[in-house]
Amino acid sequence: MCENAGEFNHSGKSMKRLFLAAALSGFSLAACGQQPAAAPKAVAQAPASAAAKAAGSNDAAAAANVRAALGKLNGNVQVTYIGASPMPGFREVIASGQLIYVSEDGRYLMEGTVLDLQDGGELSSGSPALAKYRAAQLAQVPKAQRIVFAPPNPKYTISVFTDVECGYCRKLHSQIAEYNKQGIAVEYLAWPRAGLGGENEAEMVSVWCAPDPKQALTDAKSDKPVPQRSCKSPVADEYKLGQRLGIGGTPAIFTADGSQIGGYLPPAQMRAALDQMAAKNN
Repeated sequence: MCENAGEFNHSGKSMKRLFLAAALSGFSLAACGQQPAAAPKAVAQAPASAAAKAAGSNDAAAAANVRAALGKLNGNVQVTYIGASPMPGFREVIASGQLIYVSEDGRYLMEGTVLDLQDGGELSSGSPALAKYRAAQLAQVPKAQRIVFAPPNPKYTISVFTDVECGYCRKLHSQIAEYNKQGIAVEYLAWPRAGLGGENEAEMVSVWCAPDPKQALTDAKSDKPVPQRSCKSPVADEYKLGQRLGIGGTPAIFTADGSQIGGYLPPAQMRAALDQMAAKNN
């Protein structure tokens, strides 16, 4: 994403300020309920159905603790995803468009880069469970609502939430032919980084409503005028989808299985990263 270039959207900034302000004020994140006690050893010897019920009960209790804690922090926080975390004792959460980690008892919250010092990976890019959630969300957007630049027989397809003004979005698009030569299909979704209701959104609506959206997007990213248009565009819906996915900046890039690539990569490096991810999955 464009965070390495200092380009964040407003919702990402406001959420981070919210958590920071809470920390500075000494506001407690303690949940209303307590974490469920550890199950007795007999549960491990119980039938699988009973064990599954116990796990489901613990999951529900942890989710309730997380929601209660975040609701106490700020009643306007929108929680769109709570799932398993690679870190024991924590849940992976998307709240108001931000990926965070909250302890299962609702007491602790972590936001930002989280590294796995043993495996060398970055947990803050999301877990397999989060990738599955993102893939299901992305699958709801038909190809007709995307602006697609694809080679005849692509090896990989990436979904890219883009903005017409973001510097790295423009750099990526200026190399679109090379991405296609690398066997990568690029399917754009709209993410007006100034949010809905601004001039930026209106410009992107004009792009998506153009007779030739591909050319209109290329023109907009090259500072060429795009005639103002309006129609029943998917821009607002795609922006809201980005919030549900935890996007904090553009370009936000997702693979077909819902894994997130950190942001802009040159074409050859993008192909190498996709090859590496495919090999790991296989």
